[in-house]
Amino acid sequence: MNKKEYRLKNGYELTEIADHSYGSLFTIGDLHLDHSNIISYCNRPFNNIAEMNRVLMKNWNYIVKPDDTVYFVGDMTLGNSDKFIEKLNGNIYFIWGNHDETEDVDTMHESVRLSYKGIEFLFIHDPVMRPVEFEGWTIHGHHHNKHPRIFPFFDPKNKKINVSVEMIQYRPYPMDSIVNLITTNHEKIEML
Repeated sequence: MNKKEYRLKNGYELTEIADHSYGSLFTIGDLHLDHSNIISYCNRPFNNIAEMNRVLMKNWNYIVKPDDTVYFVGDMTLGNSDKFIEKLNGNIYFIWGNHDETEDVDTMHESVRLSYKGIEFLFIHDPVMRPVEFEGWTIHGHHHNKHPRIFPFFDPKNKKINVSVEMIQYRPYPMDSIVNLITTNHEKIEML
């Protein structure tokens, strides 16, 4: 099976605009567009950066409508992120990652707090930067799929959610689905 067949079989590459019945608020992190080493480092199912960029941006735009909101938890690319942001749907809250650069630093945040459906969330790139006094749920990236036992997709014991693209099928993840997990599931989920 080639990589495209693998992506399609596993839902890692969307072929049409997704059903938008799951809300208008999403989160995702660690796209690493134009970063060739990330393909082998994280065992991503892409042959090259052009293919990876195309699929990740298409997946984003098939899920996110122009008026939706996305909390992006960092590492858009190695270098200037501006050329990609303008191609992605949604109102993007951009949380600064350790690889991000931009000419418009006023649009970047170190972290963002959000109260959503009665649950407190902190969006931050690296979960070790979480303030000690914060008692809500941390939504982060940074660790990709390198240590899923330590940094799983869903960690109810430590109230952390890892939304690096490798953990969430290479597409933005709905906040309503996260709320559903928090309220109904009490077991760790390493990856989707």
